[in-house]
Amino acid sequence: MSEDPVLAGYRQSIDNIDAAMIHILAERFRITQAVGAYKAAHQLPASDPGREERQIARLRALAVDAKLDPEFSEKFLRFIIQEVIRHHEQAAEARA
Repeated sequence: MSEDPVLAGYRQSIDNIDAAMIHILAERFRITQAVGAYKAAHQLPASDPGREERQIARLRALAVDAKLDPEFSEKFLRFIIQEVIRHHEQAAEARA
């Protein structure tokens, strides 16, 4: 039995979006790793709680505008922030 063409089209669009998200996340982490190296070289703290909270508030508002659950967007961003901080801490440890 062949796949329904409408469903196949939806799935192809989902696959394209997933691929784009992976590329965007990869680029984001390349940049945040450079930030981590900069912070380590200048002995700056790995995290910036004020910036993190401003970013969360900004992205929650964007989520509302985009009709995306702001709770989900916050959880997603907090997960990314935790990973970035971990990378920054590793950069600082490697520098020490």
